[in-house]
Order: sequence, then C-alpha cells, then structure tokens
Amino acid sequence: MSTEGGTRAIVAALVANLGIAVTKFIAFLLTASSSMLAESIHSVADSGNQALLLLGGRRSQRSATPLHPFGYGRERYVYAFIVAIVLFSVGGLFALYEAWHKWNDPHPIDSWQWVPIVVLVVAIGMESFSLRTAIVESNRVRGDRSWVEFVRTAKAPELPVVLLEDIGALLGLVFALFGVSLTLATDDGRWDAVGTAMIGVLLVTIAAVLAVEMKSLLIGEGATPEAVRRIEQALLDCEDHEVTAVIHMRTLHLGPEELLVAAKIGVAAQASGADIARVIDEAEARVRAVEPVARVIYLEPDLRR
Repeated sequence: MSTEGGTRAIVAALVANLGIAVTKFIAFLLTASSSMLAESIHSVADSGNQALLLLGGRRSQRSATPLHPFGYGRERYVYAFIVAIVLFSVGGLFALYEAWHKWNDPHPIDSWQWVPIVVLVVAIGMESFSLRTAIVESNRVRGDRSWVEFVRTAKAPELPVVLLEDIGALLGLVFALFGVSLTLATDDGRWDAVGTAMIGVLLVTIAAVLAVEMKSLLIGEGATPEAVRRIEQALLDCEDHEVTAVIHMRTLHLGPEELLVAAKIGVAAQASGADIARVIDEAEARVRAVEPVARVIYLEPDLRR
C-alpha cells in the first residue's frame, strides 16, 4: 500500500513539475526575472528528483543475489539521499547564487510584466494539486502520527520526500510571487533578488532535513518501539510458556517493507531438539502475523542464566 501510494504521489508531482518548469522558463525568457529563473531550475530539479525516486523504487525490487543476499530494498534510501544532494546543489545553491548576482546587478521587469504573475498563480494551483495527492496518500499510512513525526519515522522514503518537495515548491512559488510583485510595484529589481534568496534558503533547509533523515535510514534503522513490543509479545505468546524469555533482540530495516529480526530466546532446559525446532517455527509464524514486514527472522535458542 505505501509503495503504491508513494508511486502515485511521485507521478502526480512529476507531471505537475514538468508542466510548471516549461511555463516558468518561458516566463523567464520573456521577463529576465531571477525569481522565475530560480523557480524554473527548482522545477527541473524536482522533476529529476521524482525520476530518481521512481528509478530507485524499480531497482530496489531486484531479487537477492549471492553478493547482496538481503536484496536491494535499501537502494530506495540511496536514491532519496541523492535527491537531497540535487535539491541542495541544483536548487538551493543555484538560487542563492542567482540572488547574489541579481542584488549586485538589479534591473526591473520592463516587458511582459503580467506573464510572471499569471504563471506563478497557475503554478500555485498545479503545485497545490500535487501536494494534495501527497497528503492523501500519506494519510493512508500516517496513522495517528503528527506530520513531523511521520517525516522523521517513515521507513519508506518516497512520501516524506515528495511531501517536503511539494511544500517547498509551494512556498517557493509564494516567495517568487512576493519578489516579482514588489519588483513590479517599485521598479526595484532587488526585490526580485530577495525573493530568489528566500527560495534558495528554503531549498537548502529542506535538502538538509532530507539528508539527515536519509542518512539515518542508510546507516540502518531498527523497528519502531511499537513494532518491537509487538514482536517481543509475539515471541512470548505461546502455549505452555515454551519460550521462557526474550534474552535480547535486534531489528534492522533491510528496506521499507522488509525487516530483519534476530533474537536470542530462552527455552526450557529439558526441551528436545525436535521441541526446540517446533517452538522456533511457531514463534516465527507469530512474529510474521503481528509484523508482516518481518521477512527475515533468525531465532537462537538458549537457556536463561
């Protein structure tokens, strides 16, 4: 469900950004507005990022190999991290450079003055549709988590990335509208530079947030505390108390929908080899029942000392 929802949100954002990028470039060519140029590059970067997310999702579905025995699920995190780098460099740093250049060489918008306003208003409408799609799909898996908590704890990177990109794109359009409107009202091109600088700071900030979150996932995150409690309870929830204790347990997300569970469980001292094998099989089945993403489970029987 989260994969399908993430794909729908990515496609909606990609279609919107491609259309917006073309109209922004036309507006820039007609007006020479630095805010429009920054927003054009922003949309191009966002379009490339969505293509990267789609590519990462496709490549992560490859089957496991002897060299990569746990599969390629975490490749989605790699591409999401690349998205953060693209957003920082192509989007944020370029906008900041363009703002600095425009501030030192300001010029008003002399021709086609109505074009950037119309383009930005239309783009705000298209970007709002993309953001609405991301919100709807995120709400399907967000549960009772706040939006900040959802971005920080989601194991599937696509929806948080698209959410932050869409929010950044919508705010960037508002900043561009601010800069262009004041430039038209005052004939002072430095307002255009201010709007461009605001876009640059916004994109650098979003890129930094994404980089931090994706780095954590790349290093390796365990299951949520709620999932850990469910797994521990499932291990202990057996007839005749055949599992006497969960001595220790480690979890690791091999991908958004694949969790590794490794645990040392206490068993009765008098249990035979056949009994231990049955206890382990039943414990694995209970864990998968309460946590379907727990696809790789290693249980080591031991005596509680």
